[in-house]
Amino acid sequence: MQTPYYLIDEKKILKNLEIIDQIKRISGAKVVLALKCFSTWSVFDLMRNYLDGTTSSSLYEARLGYEKFGKEVHAYSVAWAPHEISSLTGIADKIIFNSVSQLTQYYDEVKGHNLGLRVNPGMSYSHFDLADPARQYSRLGVVDTRQIMSVLDKLSGIMVHFNCENDDFDAFARTLDLLGEKYGDILTQLTWMSLGGGLFFTRDNYPIEKFGNALKGFSEQFDIQIYLEPGESVITRTGELVTRVLDIVHNERQIAIVDASIEAHMLDLLIYRLKAQIETQTGQHEYIIAGRSCLAGDVFGEYRFSAPLKVGDTIKIADAAGYTMVKKNWFNGLPMPSIVVRRLDGTMELVRTFDYNDFMNNLS
Repeated sequence: MQTPYYLIDEKKILKNLEIIDQIKRISGAKVVLALKCFSTWSVFDLMRNYLDGTTSSSLYEARLGYEKFGKEVHAYSVAWAPHEISSLTGIADKIIFNSVSQLTQYYDEVKGHNLGLRVNPGMSYSHFDLADPARQYSRLGVVDTRQIMSVLDKLSGIMVHFNCENDDFDAFARTLDLLGEKYGDILTQLTWMSLGGGLFFTRDNYPIEKFGNALKGFSEQFDIQIYLEPGESVITRTGELVTRVLDIVHNERQIAIVDASIEAHMLDLLIYRLKAQIETQTGQHEYIIAGRSCLAGDVFGEYRFSAPLKVGDTIKIADAAGYTMVKKNWFNGLPMPSIVVRRLDGTMELVRTFDYNDFMNNLS
């Protein structure tokens, strides 16, 4: 198969989905897929059997969830444009506003629908300031509880997204208690609450029973339906970017150039200055694995191999499903990786290719 391509493994997705199903059974929570992380709809048929719908960050994502996934559609945006509201009312089960001002502005057009408001609790768990929803001066959600109370009669629920890659159950449990203390009077007057995404409950050895019971207890305490909005937890360790070595050059170090680009095809690694995960063996042969764009810093990382690399060798970059395909771009006019799915029965299906016309039509 022609490289580069993203390879998505349905058996690995199923493993994560079964964990999510266990959480749902214990807790009574509902789970919707965060399309901002993963929107590859060719595997939605599998996901639909386990998840309750999708959540979006834009009109286009909401429409994709409605057309390709079905089930519940949660439509959120940091700021809705006036021309988008009429389209939302026909496809969204829940319309979530980021501010009281936008809720008030559009209320006459959306009243009668299931409406929510994003709340900023002023506390969060994130390894990166760039992704911290409650960072200083954050524009994400309403901070003042008095503002929330002033529009409570217009709301059915609230969304509190305050985590990023939080794999610490104890930290989550403490924060959940604080949310109950801070918003208890509000929650008792609502029907649902979304705890957002960023909870890494599909990592190895995560205490699923404790997590599910904590959600169940919170839900029963306030008589409210809990939603989770995972992205990474659904597709972590389910995909890889398959590349091939095009050239090997030397500048004090051996540098292998592959037919993909961190700038164009795994942008999140560049943004957060993370090293790509490449399965290698401990060996004496050291290489810098670099992309083929003209960006000087287009580097996946430094690795050791058990044997010398040569032109034509395959390099597989792991954990390449989340925040990759949704962020891929046409920088340098590099060929866009195809999308391949390994189905549950083991067959490999080429579900999408990109060519010059896609590049040309991306602009005008």
